[in-house]
Amino acid sequence: MTSGAPGGLPAPGTRGDAPRRGRAPRGREGDERWARVAWSFLGEPKDPELGRLIGELGAVETLARLREGRLSDRMGWGARLPDLDVDGLAHVVAYRRLHVLVPGDPGWPDGVDRLEQPPYCLYVRGEPDLAGLVDRGVAVVGSRAATEYGLRVAADLAEGLASRGFTVISGAAYGIDSAAHRASLAVGGSTVAVLACGADRAYPSVHRTMLDEIARTAAVVSEVPPGCAPYRSRFLARNRVIATLARATVVVEANLRSGSLTTAKAAREHHLPVGAVPGPVTSMASAGCHALVRDTDAVLVTDAAEVAELAARIGEHLLPGLEDAGRLRRPADDLDPTSYAVWSAVPVRGGVTAERLAAASGVEPRRLVAILGALEVRGLVRREAGRWRKAGQATGAPAG
Repeated sequence: MTSGAPGGLPAPGTRGDAPRRGRAPRGREGDERWARVAWSFLGEPKDPELGRLIGELGAVETLARLREGRLSDRMGWGARLPDLDVDGLAHVVAYRRLHVLVPGDPGWPDGVDRLEQPPYCLYVRGEPDLAGLVDRGVAVVGSRAATEYGLRVAADLAEGLASRGFTVISGAAYGIDSAAHRASLAVGGSTVAVLACGADRAYPSVHRTMLDEIARTAAVVSEVPPGCAPYRSRFLARNRVIATLARATVVVEANLRSGSLTTAKAAREHHLPVGAVPGPVTSMASAGCHALVRDTDAVLVTDAAEVAELAARIGEHLLPGLEDAGRLRRPADDLDPTSYAVWSAVPVRGGVTAERLAAASGVEPRRLVAILGALEVRGLVRREAGRWRKAGQATGAPAG
């Protein structure tokens, strides 16, 4: 399919075959689904006026009014009208094995309805039940120019989330996005790629194999017609779709001007949780993440378990609190200050006499005997040949 139509859009048919301004909608143009497809060709994503008209009048009536000259064309929708061929678009959709989803379809993801300007339709390559795919979705996004640290963390998060049954959602870009997609695929997880170009295109082109595998196992999604080129405005619009498809958004690595921060902003605007992974305080690649934690209600997250808790439904994937987390508690945590001072002075190896312990801990010898006895009963210390040492399980490392 060529890209010769205005605005980097594909030319779905010849100009001679295209319906002309002034004709009443007929054929597919009289069907709401295909009228929405027509508008995805005529307009650009996130057009507030077009979204309002379609919401009030429906796509069919709005298209009819445009053809009849009853709409103000200050938005330039009529510029592409001579190239509109809905039958041609339908042919390309079928040829590229895409699915068209519109509001009300079983596979339509309800999350995007949060948007003030939701997509007119969604093109899906792969599994048409997009709603089912993203029911437990987490967006993992970040910088294209990622560091080795960021790539490793993104892969670890995606692998852990996929292993817990979450779908990893991202934008298939270089860096953090592709690291998250690939890690999810590597463990047989479900991952969804949302593109700023047509769902039939590979952008960047080196990710074609990865995108083909995503389409085979889950879905590649776009709100612009097949064949469309990626523009900056379409990337920014794409980010809001990523955010609202997901239950939560996690930014792994981002500088202060990173586009992934717009994904986090969209999530926050629609009352969806946002997580941010900390990095070295000297790394500009993590400055955006630090700003999210400092300046917004974003949650600092460090592993997949914390992200799962952030994204899960109430009561699911809960982490234990610090006060009762067995994996974080030490055997000596409940000791009173004096007993803790004695226990701290007991060596791990070699052993020490009670006299030396009294001097080291500053505890009077007669009281020391009672404390050592209590510590021994609790399994924290042991006496061997008249010398005291810590018990093997009480070295101070986190339990478990």
